[in-house]
Amino acid sequence: MSGRYSKYVGLDITLDGPVLTVMLNDPPMNSPSPEAHDELGRIWADASADPQVRVIVLTGAGDKAFSAGGNINRMVELWGDRGHWQVGMAEARALIVGALECTKPVISRINGHAMGLGASVALTADITVMVDDAKIGDPHVKVGLATGDGGALLWPNLVGIVEARRHLLTGIPLSGAQAAAKGLVTEAVPRTELDAAVQRWVDALLALSPSAVQTTKRALNLAIIDQAKAYMGEMLRLETQSWSSVNHREAATAIAEKRNPNFIDE
Repeated sequence: MSGRYSKYVGLDITLDGPVLTVMLNDPPMNSPSPEAHDELGRIWADASADPQVRVIVLTGAGDKAFSAGGNINRMVELWGDRGHWQVGMAEARALIVGALECTKPVISRINGHAMGLGASVALTADITVMVDDAKIGDPHVKVGLATGDGGALLWPNLVGIVEARRHLLTGIPLSGAQAAAKGLVTEAVPRTELDAAVQRWVDALLALSPSAVQTTKRALNLAIIDQAKAYMGEMLRLETQSWSSVNHREAATAIAEKRNPNFIDE
């Protein structure tokens, strides 16, 4: 393994010829550890600078989840720790902008449920191949948070504002099959066909001129990168505003305690 990847401890990074695999490896739910959260903001620049890498495959370990997003118990534990929160918000911006700016084509191998931040991580990819009966959604509102760390940017660009409102204002998830039908993901396949489908995309990209693929990706992402740079600061400010609310703590605590939340008017 190249020295540029040996420093990664929160992500599993493997390089096989021209294909770099980036794996969230904390099964069964693959919620990003603090180290993985930080590294997801840095891996894209390293991969872009590596002349050996032509395609990146982003996935999760196991077969239950690509990534279930944030850990509820940690949300409760860390509520009110503004320093920790601000670090996380800076990393979230670096993650989304870095992934969109990555010069190499990225394929998300969505091997299971992708929720919240997990969905945002998956949806930054250029090609998204998902298990058809897994769930994808951004339930920030269900834990009392605004969808500022990627969802409000990515979903409207992928499925339009009407569908984004339908799912982000309610937190209602979609199956992989539903997501593919709406254009949220590229393709949904049975679990037994996932690896073959991902390999078809890898082979298709490797058969093309690397410079043509990379410059086409840059052209396609110009507008959304401009949006990310212009608006993510305000999106994250709004998420921080919702994080400061006692209703966020109540929502997360209620989920952890398996009870209905008792919200207050603010």
